[in-house]
Amino acid sequence: MIKKLIRIVATIVGVVVGYGFFLAASFVGELTGSYNLKSLDPLHQAIAIAASAIAFGFLFFIMTPMFGRHGARMAKNIESDLQTIPANDLIAGTAGLVIGLIIAFLISPIFSDMGKYIGVSLSIVAYITMGFLGVVVATKRGKDLIASWNSLRRGAGTPKSRGKGADATPKILDTSVIIDGRIADIMKTGFIEGSIVIPEFVLVELRHIADSSDGLKRNRGRRGLDVLNKIQTEHGVDIYNTEADKSLDEIPEVDVKLLKLAQILHGKVVTNDFNLNKVATIKGVEVLNINELANTLKPVVLPGEDMNIFPVKEGKENNQAVAYLDDGTMIVVEEGRKFIGKSVDVLVTSVLQTSAGRMIFAKPKGKQPNVS
Repeated sequence: MIKKLIRIVATIVGVVVGYGFFLAASFVGELTGSYNLKSLDPLHQAIAIAASAIAFGFLFFIMTPMFGRHGARMAKNIESDLQTIPANDLIAGTAGLVIGLIIAFLISPIFSDMGKYIGVSLSIVAYITMGFLGVVVATKRGKDLIASWNSLRRGAGTPKSRGKGADATPKILDTSVIIDGRIADIMKTGFIEGSIVIPEFVLVELRHIADSSDGLKRNRGRRGLDVLNKIQTEHGVDIYNTEADKSLDEIPEVDVKLLKLAQILHGKVVTNDFNLNKVATIKGVEVLNINELANTLKPVVLPGEDMNIFPVKEGKENNQAVAYLDDGTMIVVEEGRKFIGKSVDVLVTSVLQTSAGRMIFAKPKGKQPNVS
C-alpha cells in the first residue's frame, strides 16, 4: 500500500515537472528567439502541456522503484558516513552552516542591483561560499566553543563534568580494562580527560563472558558489568553503536575492530592487553596501558638500597628465592633459598624494567643466621 501511494505521489510530481518543463522550454525559446510556444493557439498549447505532463508523469511512474532502491542505498551510505563523524564536529558543522547561510542571506541584497541573472548567480555563489566557510571554521574551532559551553552548562567541579573536557581525545575502553576494574579508580582521580566510549561489540563480548558456563569467566564478566555500571553512574559513558557501520561490521575480530574505531574517532584505546598494545603501535593508534601506568607508579628502587623481604618460594635458578613487594613487584634473591619462610635483609644489586613489569635482583646482606 505504501509503495503504491509513493508511486502515485511520484507520478503527480512528474506531471508538475512536465508542466514546468513546458514553461521552461517556452522561456528558453522566447529568450533565444528560435521559437515561441506561447504564440500557439490555446488548443495546441493545451496539447503540448498535456503531452509534456503525461510524458514526465509516466517517466516518474516507471523510474520510482529504481529511485527507491538508489535512495535507500544512498541513505544507508550517508548514515554510515555520519556514524564516523564525531558528535562534536557534527554539531559544530551544522551550527556553522546555519550561520554561514544567514550571513549569505544578509549580503545577497547587495547583488540585486547588478542585473537579474548576474545578481542571482552571485547570490548562489555567496550562499555556497559562506555555507562552506561556516562548516570549515566551525569544525576547526568548534571544539573550543563546545568546551566553553559545557563548562557554563554543567558548572565546574561536578562529578560528571570533572575530567571530561570536550576538547580532549575520546578514550575507548576494551574488555580487559573493564574487567580489571582499576580504570574506575583512575577516573575518580580525574586523570582521565575526554569522553569515555564503549563500543557495542565490547558490551556484547562482556555479556557473553558473564553468561559463560565456566564459573571463573562468568565471575569476571559480571565484575566487568559492575565496573561499567559504576563508571556510567559516576562519570557517564558514550555507547558507540557499530552495527550500522560497514567498515566495522565486516571485521570479525574484536581487537581489530577496536583499533579501527579508534582511527575513526581519532581516539585512544585504554587497555591492559600487552598484545593489543603492540598491534596498536604498528597501526599508529595511541594506547593508554593500565599496566604500564601501574608499573610507572611503583616505588623507585635503586641498586645499593637495603630492603627487608620475606621470600616465599624457590627461584628458577639454583639456590634462588623469590619474594614480592606489596604492589606485586618480584624480587629475586641470589643465594636466598635457605631464607624461604623467614624475613631477611637484602641488598639490591640491579633492577630490570621489562614490558611485563619491574624485577628486582638482590642478595642477602651481611652475615645472616644459619637457618636449617
